[in-house]
Amino acid sequence: MTPELGIPKRYAQRMTIQIAVKLPDSVVLEIDALVDDGRFASRSDAVRRGLSLMIERSRADLVDRSFVEGFTRQPERAEELDDARRLAIEAIHDEPWEKWW
Repeated sequence: MTPELGIPKRYAQRMTIQIAVKLPDSVVLEIDALVDDGRFASRSDAVRRGLSLMIERSRADLVDRSFVEGFTRQPERAEELDDARRLAIEAIHDEPWEKWW
């Protein structure tokens, strides 16, 4: 049970919440054109997929910022880069490449 809502947890994970969003006419016309072109099943589908994409990109940006922060705090040392370069070259040489020449 979700204590704050008194709803069984299994049901709460699947339910949706309707929200009201005001959009300019021009945006609604663009969404309708996408629906008419068959890109989305409905206005709701278009908005859901757009928001999902925005959330996905936001999460990816967070991961990118975390990598930058980590490498800024503790940059790679020259010997680590040399090892990485050496291992990459070894991996390329170990590949069973087809000769095309």
